[in-house]
Amino acid sequence: MSFTGMVEVARSNDPVLISFIQALLQDEGIDAVIADQNMAVIEGTITVWRRRVLVAADHEDRARGVLTDAELDAHLS
Repeated sequence: MSFTGMVEVARSNDPVLISFIQALLQDEGIDAVIADQNMAVIEGTITVWRRRVLVAADHEDRARGVLTDAELDAHLS
């Protein structure tokens, strides 16, 4: 999978929060890719590997707005 043209909008080691962020973005028609998910699974319960939420660069501002509206600013990258 190529991440060319994608930017990170959020990062967390909480899988529930990552799923919530992805669902919020999808509800707004913004495709999000979760990076480092496999590494986090391989490491098991160790929360060192934070998952990153990536969106297309041309959707970055809108995605950040969605997360800000949901009061998730603290997780913005």
